[in-house]
Amino acid sequence: MKEFKLIDVDSHIIEPPTLWQDRLPAKFKERAPRQVRLEKGDAWVMEGAADPLSFGHNAIGATPGGMKPEQRTEWIHWEDVQKSCYDPTERLRVMDEDGVGSAMMFPTPRISGALAWNKKDEEFHLACIRAYNDWLSGFCGVATDRLGGVASLPTLGLQSTLGEFRRVMKLPGIRTIGLSQWPNGSLEITPEDDAFFAEVQEAGIPLNIHVGLSASPPAAKAQVRGAVGDMRHLDAPLRAKQLINTGVFDRFPSLNVAFIEVDCGWVPYVKEQFNDRFKRLEPASRPDIKMRPSDYYERNLYFGYITDSFGVSNRHAIGLGQMMWSSDFPHSGTDWPHSWETIESNFQGVPEDEKFKILAGNAARIYKFPNGA
Repeated sequence: MKEFKLIDVDSHIIEPPTLWQDRLPAKFKERAPRQVRLEKGDAWVMEGAADPLSFGHNAIGATPGGMKPEQRTEWIHWEDVQKSCYDPTERLRVMDEDGVGSAMMFPTPRISGALAWNKKDEEFHLACIRAYNDWLSGFCGVATDRLGGVASLPTLGLQSTLGEFRRVMKLPGIRTIGLSQWPNGSLEITPEDDAFFAEVQEAGIPLNIHVGLSASPPAAKAQVRGAVGDMRHLDAPLRAKQLINTGVFDRFPSLNVAFIEVDCGWVPYVKEQFNDRFKRLEPASRPDIKMRPSDYYERNLYFGYITDSFGVSNRHAIGLGQMMWSSDFPHSGTDWPHSWETIESNFQGVPEDEKFKILAGNAARIYKFPNGA
């Protein structure tokens, strides 16, 4: 038994086949995202995705006994998906196996990306987002002290973003929200976004960006562009710079933004470089901000990692209060049910109070979970 339980800031669900067909209005049933059986496996067919979306790599981490890399495949059938991926009671059981007390629940990235991208029919777009959030509320509502829902928000502009934000924060089990684009529905922060940032700050919850923002539809195969695969940290410093240079954190000093599944070993380098370039700019070109760029990293920004031994070794340069552990269950990056073994190998020589902050305390503070002790 460990002396405290882990708090996982990046766990995922696998969406059940009839999620949208069960919840969308009748007029949208024929267009609802749905699973189809192909020769090589099952996949999602969704407006907003050019190709059928497989989900094997999103589910294989839940396989009892684990799978060697050579056994892994992106194509599986739904009946091969472990119940812990979509059933909350079973999820709690496998969390117990791994020593996890509480966990944040994110969607399957390419599925949420398809929903975000497909916004030509605004009514359909919003209906799909709401259907997912309602299902997630039911999932996390089974154990609201342990399962934290990360609600998705529409990408139609400020008013619909605010409307869904206000709605989901009243739903049981929803603990915070995630963005696919900035509140105005683009990849640039605009003055109108302040209304949204103000309400998030008032609510006292963190704003979450999982890997990165995107204006591109999900592809069946990841391309060498942006924040994908093993380069998933690329988008985070760009979005952080937008937030800092536009003065968002000066206007909303208590707003917290969590970059999830981006690791954290890169943070000290970026802080140093941002500071260096900031001080070298002539005053007329310098962003009108009140502090050094690195100061906002240490006050307003948080970073979720899966395995980052370099980050753990350089934790003081990153910021002890800004690092948060995650399992990525049930994706292929997870070490379930042996997360503690990986943690212990990476945390040799780390004082217990520092270990607790990174593995549970920081997440408990910003997501308002019991602290795991």
